[in-house]
Amino acid sequence: MSPGSPHPLGATWDGRGTNFALFSANATKVELCLFDRDGRRETQRITVPERTDDVWHVYLSHVTPGQLYGYRVHGPYAPEAGHRFNPNKLLIDPYSKRLGGQFSWNDAHFGYRTGAKQADLSFDKRDNSRYMYKSVVVETAHSWAHSRRPGIPWEDTIIYEAHTKGLSQTRGDISEGMRGTFRGLSEPNMIRHLRRLGVTAVELLPIHAFLDDRYLVDRKLHNYWGYNTLSFFAPEARYARSDVIDDFRGTVAALHDAGIEVILDVVYNHTCEGNQLGPTLCYRGIDNASYYWLMPDQPRYYDDFTGTGNSLKVAHPRVLQMVMDSLRFWVETFHVDGFRFDLASTLGREPAFNRNAPFFAAIQQDPVLANVKMIAEPWDIGLGGYQVGGFPTGWSEWNDVYRKTARRFWRGEGNLIGDIAHAMTGSAAQFQHDGRGPRSSINHVTVHDGFTLADLYAYEHKHNEANGEDNRDGSDDNVSTNCGAEGETDDADILAKRRRLRANQLATLFLAQGVPLLLAGDEVGNSQGGNNNAYAQDNEIGWVDWSKAGTEDDMSDLVGRLTQMRQRFPQLKPHRWLEGKKEDGTYDVKWLTPSGVEMTEQDWSFPDGRFVAYVLAAAREGDEPLFIMLNGADEPVDITFPEWAAVGRWQCVLDTSNGHPNAPASKPGDQWSAQARTVLAFAGLA
Repeated sequence: MSPGSPHPLGATWDGRGTNFALFSANATKVELCLFDRDGRRETQRITVPERTDDVWHVYLSHVTPGQLYGYRVHGPYAPEAGHRFNPNKLLIDPYSKRLGGQFSWNDAHFGYRTGAKQADLSFDKRDNSRYMYKSVVVETAHSWAHSRRPGIPWEDTIIYEAHTKGLSQTRGDISEGMRGTFRGLSEPNMIRHLRRLGVTAVELLPIHAFLDDRYLVDRKLHNYWGYNTLSFFAPEARYARSDVIDDFRGTVAALHDAGIEVILDVVYNHTCEGNQLGPTLCYRGIDNASYYWLMPDQPRYYDDFTGTGNSLKVAHPRVLQMVMDSLRFWVETFHVDGFRFDLASTLGREPAFNRNAPFFAAIQQDPVLANVKMIAEPWDIGLGGYQVGGFPTGWSEWNDVYRKTARRFWRGEGNLIGDIAHAMTGSAAQFQHDGRGPRSSINHVTVHDGFTLADLYAYEHKHNEANGEDNRDGSDDNVSTNCGAEGETDDADILAKRRRLRANQLATLFLAQGVPLLLAGDEVGNSQGGNNNAYAQDNEIGWVDWSKAGTEDDMSDLVGRLTQMRQRFPQLKPHRWLEGKKEDGTYDVKWLTPSGVEMTEQDWSFPDGRFVAYVLAAAREGDEPLFIMLNGADEPVDITFPEWAAVGRWQCVLDTSNGHPNAPASKPGDQWSAQARTVLAFAGLA
């Protein structure tokens, strides 16, 4: 044993021994506990001898990769002052790269005596190590045979949001041993499907090691989505077929070889330790007052911006360091291409949201993260937490303005033509500032949270009974329609209407400027039976149902054609904002009435308008202009093809009604009947 070094944090094997370093500003003593191979027996307990700048450190020459360990941290147990040290609780290392042993829920995980009258003010002396995960010393060095990432430009990015297990669990064309695992993501048939869709990036729901909440385990459910992080460095072992680090690294490499990027949904806004009545597993027992936002006047309680019981205090320098080290680790070790930050407003709190907060400044200057995609879910539940459009230059954001508008328009609501026009052209009102471009908007109609696309047009009410909360959980504001029958039906007209609305939403999504995000399974009509909060459904409800693949409900070919259209018509993915009529008298976008003439102010204010038509000028000389129509009305609309410079014919390239199959090209001045509830697009030819 020797003093070792305070940097880097975590357990670092150097080929001869292992350096251990743990941050705690308020601890009075730190003990390092070593365990046998199974994690059942503590073989050695070492008092960490050195403390440098609030980092406790020691070097052990006999410790090699595979060693299981944990910490016991001493200090004041004074919840009223924000301190919850309890050395009876074995804690994992916040920098754990892998978790070993087994975890099971037991009252010994709580720092207080459960059931005591004083609740969390009491003190529990039970040792939880028998039931607790252990951290594992690992060797992360790896030589990449193909180190180059796909490097897809933002403008060409098409995101596919998926759950690691749910995506492949029911696919019959994937070998049984690979289904539901990291390796299942990169099976040849899965990659073939992604390429057929034209997807350029897979955005995975959380794969950081997480826990199943105790209340879910008691109901025989699981935290399926994974928004319950225990370790920000360790991949979740339940998705591994063999070695979890090698499995995920190999999966990323295989997807990269197919030209597909990997984006991780990450949860740096809170941890699985919950509120003051939660367990003591890591951060709470290491330094509660440093890791979490506490109520200023009552530090016994947590300042909860997330709705989970606690909020990670990323404004603290050491917590910020942990988050940055974690991000770099996933980029350097696994070569991931981007991150989607859950409840990202919490990361910019001081405690009010600040778009110039240390977290954003650190991201902006970090050389490792410079070419990594950064996506914000731009809200939390705290005061001032809704920040769509409020993130710094360089970030893209989930745009729920687009989602709400598209849902309302295709549900048949009137007086939305200005809103849908705004949504189709990148949502400038939200994002056109500080040099930000249209790619700032991540457009989506459905994501993991809420109805699937099929359910959006099959249910008017949520059906979350399987979650065990008497259908109280999940949003009541779904902006959906069941088209005449709640849930499953044999009515051919209703089914046809549902398919039309699904096709319209897909077409609208991919024709809109910005970055499209498609929820996995929407292309094949996946349903969750009306459950709009399937976070606990690690079963057929939450898994993608591929049984409709190849049927009339399968719109994979439509998605593939739409992604090809984005390549054919670069004006759908511009670098710059549209101006309308430019100084030279030409247009980059021209908004038209059904008669083919430019809209006036009176046309925009038409109170019951459900029809939008516009021409997007060619992005480059020699390219084709694109004439787009969205008819949200319940009746056909006769349209007149517009005059446009150098255009002698308008050729139909998309008709979601299939009302004019193989129609010949039309000349300017010709008429066309746009069927009810239809999306149309025409290429301008010479």
